[in-house]
Amino acid sequence: MIKSLQKLFTFDEYLEFLETQPENIRYELHDGDIIQMPPPSGKHEQIVAFLTMMLGYECLRLKLYYGIPKAATVKPENKMSGYYPDVLLMNFSNLANEPLWEKQSILSKPDSIPLVIEVVSQCVARVPRVEATDEPVRVSTNWRDDYHKKFADYEEMGIQEYWIVDYAALGSKELIGDPKQPTITIYSLSDEGEYRGKQFRGDDRIESPTFPDLNLTVEQIFSVRY
Repeated sequence: MIKSLQKLFTFDEYLEFLETQPENIRYELHDGDIIQMPPPSGKHEQIVAFLTMMLGYECLRLKLYYGIPKAATVKPENKMSGYYPDVLLMNFSNLANEPLWEKQSILSKPDSIPLVIEVVSQCVARVPRVEATDEPVRVSTNWRDDYHKKFADYEEMGIQEYWIVDYAALGSKELIGDPKQPTITIYSLSDEGEYRGKQFRGDDRIESPTFPDLNLTVEQIFSVRY
């Protein structure tokens, strides 16, 4: 998380704001705060590209009517928030039930989103002081958003599966253990509507409820190799 503009925005105001911004700068909306996201590292993008390819292949192999969009916004209903997951698995069959999809590529229904993945960013960037207030801005990574804020919103939305890919072990010791190690945590939604997580490291073969036959280890994902 990098910069918060100094007022609360509705979701419609956030969309209007995006129309005025260059396409190469990405912003998310967090409870009414517009947050400028830092440019991703090369390692981050390697992992995103690898997972996109591997999951796309599984969709084809299993003949699932799913796809991975280049840029789609996840909007938790009844909240002033909007997120761009690093990898979003989209259910084509449910897009007719998405009121904003045709014009703005926005998804808000859990049946449209079988799985989301956030790759924890190692980027740290300094942004100028906020105009008109001269207040300093926070300089941070995004791991708290992935492990806490997005976790809570994806869970509340009812998204069935959520991966946190923490290749640099940025999460707290409480979350990923002591000593900290690069970890993939896969959460699946229980019958009670709560996420249940399992952690994978090193040579562990990951276990995905959406893709039970996916034959990938954590090390393969982090090193980006078949």
